Amino acid sequence: MSLFPHWREVPAQAGTVVAPDERLAWPQTAALGVQHVIAMFGATVLAPILMGFDPNLAILMSGIGTLIFFFVVGGQVPSYLGSSFAFIGVVIAATGYAGSGANANLGLALGGIMACGAVVALIGLLVTAIGTAWIESLMPPVVTGAVVAVIGLNLAGVPIKNMAPTDFDKWMQAVTFLCVGLVAVRTSGMLQRLLILIGLILASLIYAVLTNGMGLGKPIDLSGILNAAWFGAPHFASPVFDASAMLLIAPVAIILIAENLGHIKAVSAMTGRDLDKFMGRAFLGDGLATMVSGSAGGTGVTTYAENIGVMAATKIYSTAMFVVAALIAILLGFSPKFGALIQTIPLAVMGGVSIVVFGLIAVAGAKIWVDNKVDFSNNTNLIVAAVTLILGTGDYTLKFGGFALGGIGTATFGAILLHALLRRR
Repeated sequence: MSLFPHWREVPAQAGTVVAPDERLAWPQTAALGVQHVIAMFGATVLAPILMGFDPNLAILMSGIGTLIFFFVVGGQVPSYLGSSFAFIGVVIAATGYAGSGANANLGLALGGIMACGAVVALIGLLVTAIGTAWIESLMPPVVTGAVVAVIGLNLAGVPIKNMAPTDFDKWMQAVTFLCVGLVAVRTSGMLQRLLILIGLILASLIYAVLTNGMGLGKPIDLSGILNAAWFGAPHFASPVFDASAMLLIAPVAIILIAENLGHIKAVSAMTGRDLDKFMGRAFLGDGLATMVSGSAGGTGVTTYAENIGVMAATKIYSTAMFVVAALIAILLGFSPKFGALIQTIPLAVMGGVSIVVFGLIAVAGAKIWVDNKVDFSNNTNLIVAAVTLILGTGDYTLKFGGFALGGIGTATFGAILLHALLRRR
């Protein structure tokens, strides 16, 4: 396939597997693209809000990033690149963001995001040249699982301490994560896949009834939506290259590499095609997309498990539908009314969703251990996991002159170094 591939059209038959270089008729492909936008929508919009980024710009850059990834891999790897939750903890730590409104130190985060993207791109070039064995040796499941878990645990205090200023807000946080939980266990199909988004909507409606209707808290103000234009440019921002912020955020590259590695392995298993030869190019594509996003004011991006779930359910892996999804995301990015709608979400509701999301990140780390059958009777694995979790959760900070390496950074580097030193040769 070239940079502008020609997909072979196949008929829409129940149970038929549609390969990455195939597609259904264009109207059906367009509908599938919309479905993938919906699948990634909740997380891609939520992540920038939790970091104080412009959600319009984030979704715009996710579309652009997906197209960059598509071209770099030659249209061979089906994937959507959305906002990565792995950046939330380090961005909050680097910028001192309080959890509400625009991030006043956004430039520091953008410089770190670009540095992280550069690391991922360089690793991609290295993997293309010498293969993937060294990556799997340096970052085995015990390391990647611990680092992913730490990202969620390190964030635990943000929604509880900063996003519930009143007792009413604390109760609304509880209502919110209960809504998300009910959607997760009481629904099925697409509703269940969108548990975060649907739960957020339900909690916002309950909040509106209790505040706008009954006067129990700060009411929702819809004037911003009414006054916003349908089309307009998002708020672009420029990066600031600060060494401390860059060194704190750059280690997230390890998570992006692990996520891309897992994505390639999962899609290979589902399609029956060996996509390992595209792994270096996938890393490079994600790295370049993250750098471009950070240069304009967007979040770091990564492959999305939600989209893998949709592909697994439909057995349709055509890369054409991801081009459609990317173009739709770009159009949404140029709608100020969409951005105003996102800004009306109450802080307490966002806090409740954050509790769920940060907890899911921590559990995702444990899931890596379970899926890969990490043996904790092995003392190397036991010590690596135990020390990493406490370093990150306790925000263990090391200072080098005027530079401070925070908990997520020390946990990430500590996990890699501990495993290298303690593993059995």
